[in-house]
Amino acid sequence: MSQVAISSGSQISADAGATIASLGGNAVDAAVASTLVSMCTDLGVMAPGAGGFITIWSPDKQPIAMDAYGEMPGRGLPPERVGKEMREVVFDYGGQMSTIIGYGSVATPGILKGLAMAAEQYGNLPWKTLVEPARRWVQEGFPLTGAAAEYLAYTHEAIFSWHPDSYRVLHHPDGSYLQPGEIVRIPELADSLGIIAEEGVSTFYTGEIGQRIAKEIQANNGLLTALDLQNYQVQTRRPISIRLGDWEVITNPPPAIGGVCVAAMLWLLERQPFLTDNLAALRQMAQIQKAVLDYRCHHFDESGDNFGEGQVPPWLKWVSNLDFKTALTSPSTIHTSAVDSQGVACAITASAGYGSGVMIEGTGLWLNNSLGEIELHPQGLRGLTPGTRLISNMAPSIARHNDGTVIAIGSPGASRITTAIVQVLHNFLHLEMSLAEAINHPRLHVEIFEGLSTIAFETGVPVESIEGFVTRKFPEMSMYFGGVQAALWNPDRGLVAAADPRRSGGIAYSSGPTQLI
Repeated sequence: MSQVAISSGSQISADAGATIASLGGNAVDAAVASTLVSMCTDLGVMAPGAGGFITIWSPDKQPIAMDAYGEMPGRGLPPERVGKEMREVVFDYGGQMSTIIGYGSVATPGILKGLAMAAEQYGNLPWKTLVEPARRWVQEGFPLTGAAAEYLAYTHEAIFSWHPDSYRVLHHPDGSYLQPGEIVRIPELADSLGIIAEEGVSTFYTGEIGQRIAKEIQANNGLLTALDLQNYQVQTRRPISIRLGDWEVITNPPPAIGGVCVAAMLWLLERQPFLTDNLAALRQMAQIQKAVLDYRCHHFDESGDNFGEGQVPPWLKWVSNLDFKTALTSPSTIHTSAVDSQGVACAITASAGYGSGVMIEGTGLWLNNSLGEIELHPQGLRGLTPGTRLISNMAPSIARHNDGTVIAIGSPGASRITTAIVQVLHNFLHLEMSLAEAINHPRLHVEIFEGLSTIAFETGVPVESIEGFVTRKFPEMSMYFGGVQAALWNPDRGLVAAADPRRSGGIAYSSGPTQLI
C-alpha cells in the first residue's frame, strides 16, 4: 500500500486525505477527498458549486491536466438575459475591492465532475468512500478555519447576507457573523453529499440536485439552465512542460492563463539565475513579475477558448515592460497537493470566485460568482457564447527530478497564485531552502495599486528603494500573498509535506491500514 503526504488549506482537510490513503487510497484519492472537505468547510472561501483544475503525474504515464473550470451558461436563453440579476458590491480586502454577485453571476460549475473523473481514472477507492469525510464533517460539525473566518469578516455583509439561506448559516440570530473556531453544521449539505455519494455526480448535473439548482436560478432570472448542467464536460489537456536543469515542471495549459504565467516566470529566472536573496535579486524578481503580468494583461482575451497551445511559446521567449492594467485579486480559491510513495503526484486548485451568495434552497450548496469577477471579464460577458470556457489564474503544478523526486504544488490567490508558486519553487530549486522554508519565506507581488506600479511585500523583503515602483508593505504574513501547499516524495528520503501558515494550512501523512468508521 502506498504511503501518502498531503498538504491542504486546513488541518481537517489534510487529515481527511491521510485517512483515505490509510484505507488504500493513492495520492489522487487523498487529494480528491481533501478537496471535497475544503469545498464544504472553507466557508466563503470555497463552495461545492465551483470550478477548478486537476494536474496528475504518475511516473509510468504521461502527465495530464483536467479542466473542470466554469463555463459560460445560458443555453436556450435570449442574449438579453445576460446581465440580469447581478449587482456590484464593494468590500475591503487588500485595498477596496468590488465584485458582482447574485443569481446572474453563477457560471456552470465543474469541479465535482472533475474530481469524480480523476478518482475513477487514477484512484483506487470508490467515490462513495471519498465523499464520506466531507459528509461527516458537515453533518457532525466543523470549526470555522482562520482563512475562512478572515474572509467572512470582509464579505459576510456584502456577499453572504442578501440570500436568506446564506445568511442563516453564517450568522447568529442577533446578526453577528461566525467567529474563528466556532462549530458549523449544515445538515442540508450533508444530505446533498449523501445523495452525491450514493448516486454519483450525475445527480448534480442531470438528476434531482441539478434540477433544483436550475429551477431556482431560472426562477430568479439567472443564466444557468438545466441544459448547461447536462452538457458540461471535463476537458483533458496536455500540460505545459518546461525544463529547469534536472527538473521538469508541468503546469496548467491554456485556456487557463495561470500556468502560462508560472512557466514564463520560471523560464526567465532560469535564464537570469540568482543564488542569493539580496536587493539586486529582489529587483530582478520584481522586474520578471512585472514583465510577465504586463504581457498577460495585454495579450490574452477574456475568453480562454480563443487561443490554444500555439500561443504558449511567445510567453516563454518574451521579456519587456508594458503598462499593467489590472490586478487580479480574488481570494476565494483552495489548493491541495498530494504525493505518494509510488511517485504519483496530484495537484488540485479550485475556485468559487468571491462567492455569489446563492445557496440553493434545501441543499446547503453554495454557488460561484465566476461570471462576476470584474477583473477577469473587463469587456463584459455579452461576447461569450454558452459553453465557452472561462479563463483562470489557477496553476496546479508538478515538478519531477531526474532522480525520481516529485513535488506537487499550487496556491490560491488570483494573480498572486503565479508569483507565490514561482517564488517558492525558486527558493527550493535554486536557493536550496527546505520545502517549509521556501513556503514560509516572505514574498513580494507586483501589481497596480491606486493607479501606480506597486510592489506589495511582506516584512523581511527589503524592497523599499527599487526604482520604478512604489511599495506597499504588509506588517506580517498575509493570505493576500497566497497559500502555497506542497508535498514531496524522494525515493531515498521519503515523504515531506509543507503548508502555508498564511492560510492556516495543514499537512498529514498516511499511517498503516485503517477503517473509516
